[in-house]
Amino acid sequence: MKPTIKIDYVSDVACPWCAVGFGNLNQAMASLADQVNFEVHFRPFELNPNMPEGGQDAIEHLTEKYGLSAKQVKENQARIRTKALEAGFEFHPEGRKRVYNTFHAHRLLHWAAKECGLTQQAALKKELLNTYFCLAVSLNEERNILDAVGRAGLDTARAQEILANTEFTQEVRAEEAAYTQAGIHSVPAIILNDQYLLEGAQPPEAFINAFEQLVQRFDT
Repeated sequence: MKPTIKIDYVSDVACPWCAVGFGNLNQAMASLADQVNFEVHFRPFELNPNMPEGGQDAIEHLTEKYGLSAKQVKENQARIRTKALEAGFEFHPEGRKRVYNTFHAHRLLHWAAKECGLTQQAALKKELLNTYFCLAVSLNEERNILDAVGRAGLDTARAQEILANTEFTQEVRAEEAAYTQAGIHSVPAIILNDQYLLEGAQPPEAFINAFEQLVQRFDT
């Protein structure tokens, strides 16, 4: 019987490195699919929990947050686009236009896992990342989020119902608080089997190495 590795992928759909890590993780898991079963849970983290409705211009936000010039921000974005393409995401050449609050997206991801399953949650995660970074459209507009739900093969009517109320608010807030209290303050953060932490957008080789070490422990 193949061993199972549980993965808690703590991330935000507004984090470009989370998209890179997501793609690299998928590549690593695919390479070991004949040896290991993977159970992947996407956990919530908000980079900008206090961002108001409508968001903020992306260049303005990033220059203020990191103390960089607009030119430096654009150079960084170009480097990230290259890494994202290697990971399977074709980011929009002009970059994301605005930075948004992502709480409603996390509520839908929680719903997907709870009512539809982890495979469907992963599909929705991918499509939300595509919405923000590849299509570069607003995460504040419900139709864009529902389009992502539809592309993931999930029930858009149920998603619209959730967006119209406060379902899963307490559950998402509780998870966010738990990971913050555990010391996670930047993402992506990847927790293996509730014990081992990998930080940042690791390359596929790093994930593979970590998985192989865990498999060796199963065998001993």
